[in-house]
Amino acid sequence: MRHISIFGTSSDAGKSTMTFVIAKILQDAGFSVAPFKAQNVSNNARVCDDGSEIAIAQSFQAEVLGIPTSYHLNPVLLKSGVDGRASVIVEGKVISQQHVLEYYRDLDKLKPAVQRCFEYLADRYDCVVAEGAGSPVELNLMDKDLSNIFIAETYKTKIILVADIEKGGVFASVWGTYNLLPAHLRDNVIGVIVNKFRGDLSLFDEGVRIIEQKFKIPVLGVLPYMPFNLGFEDNASLQNFVQQPSQQKISIGVIAYPYMSNYNDFEPLIADDEVLLEFINSPISLQRFDLVILPGSKLVIQDLNWLKENGLYQQLQQRKTAIFAICGGYEMLFQNLHDPHQIENPQPTTAIGLGCIDDDIYFAQDKILSKHSYPIFGMQIEGFEMHHGISQKYPLYFQHQQIQGTFIHQIFDHNSFRTKYLRAICLDYQGFDFQAYKIQQINEFVEQCRQRLNVDLILDVLLD
Repeated sequence: MRHISIFGTSSDAGKSTMTFVIAKILQDAGFSVAPFKAQNVSNNARVCDDGSEIAIAQSFQAEVLGIPTSYHLNPVLLKSGVDGRASVIVEGKVISQQHVLEYYRDLDKLKPAVQRCFEYLADRYDCVVAEGAGSPVELNLMDKDLSNIFIAETYKTKIILVADIEKGGVFASVWGTYNLLPAHLRDNVIGVIVNKFRGDLSLFDEGVRIIEQKFKIPVLGVLPYMPFNLGFEDNASLQNFVQQPSQQKISIGVIAYPYMSNYNDFEPLIADDEVLLEFINSPISLQRFDLVILPGSKLVIQDLNWLKENGLYQQLQQRKTAIFAICGGYEMLFQNLHDPHQIENPQPTTAIGLGCIDDDIYFAQDKILSKHSYPIFGMQIEGFEMHHGISQKYPLYFQHQQIQGTFIHQIFDHNSFRTKYLRAICLDYQGFDFQAYKIQQINEFVEQCRQRLNVDLILDVLLD
């Protein structure tokens, strides 16, 4: 069976979504399938079953398929920092902090890791569905691209193009992407999926005819715009969340500082019909929110300084009602934050925290990566840790009066904890089963896509 590359004709075309959709359809047809992305750029990551770190998109895709997670799914991950620098994570572990120019200079050194991981999966699964990155035909970067051309050429993958019609210019993007591909790769293109169409799909029947007859590219399907509030990969995908709670009882504000990370922690709250959630990225009043959440942060002290500069810091210090903090946000609640080893800052740095917790945070050189069940808040809660900051007095969590916080991600996925915590804020809150909701949403989304895709053509080409 041939492997597949999912190429977008632009960024945020829906590659991550189509990767799990195509993979799940193939799995349901009886094949073993694994998702893969050679290189990802995202501050949104998770700890794998093997204790390594990968981007959320590949972790979520594996969750949809019900397969174990490991660094093989995403061998290279870049987490953006300041001044053009990034954390470079290779095969699940941080290996360096590099400027983007250094990274591209050393790119060839990463290719063996990418090949090891792809081949590991190819040996164990019938089909690897390899997600591309951005556009595959950025001509000035094609020789520096690990996720698109390198994979397609090295492993002779079949290619599915995904075009975002919502952005406009869909014909130009399809024609341009296809014709800018190297000629030998054009022969491997199965067809194009036109994604995110709003309105009556029949209005694009003429568009399908143009693409197929004039461009000579099969259209595998036209998919309607379907909100999918799960598996947010980056800030671009986060902007697409849709929430219309019909039974709103609680208003929640999440502080969206510049280096916010792991916003998948809030998917259960976005899905909750009793919760109205808003991301706060400007100095508005926090008084109207029943609960304010400080999320994770890739650069904690930088984001703490951002709070101080825009006045939200003072509001948080004076707040008398509920505050919950996770990971980087949890670290901000302490008295002082110390970065003597320059983990997040260009020089040794100490910053004054919000002072809500009577201890200091010290950034250790070795990153804590852990995934298991934690005894916190009087419950056993499944989740994961991913942080450099350490507290001696409160290594996992803290609670006192209106202040609660923890290093543990995915805490709101836990139905019992979420219900108990939100019910303490609003006695009328009922709660829901997030896991059941998640399964239902994924199955319904995949089925809607399956009905509109030419699955037979895809299978015929892969099995030829």
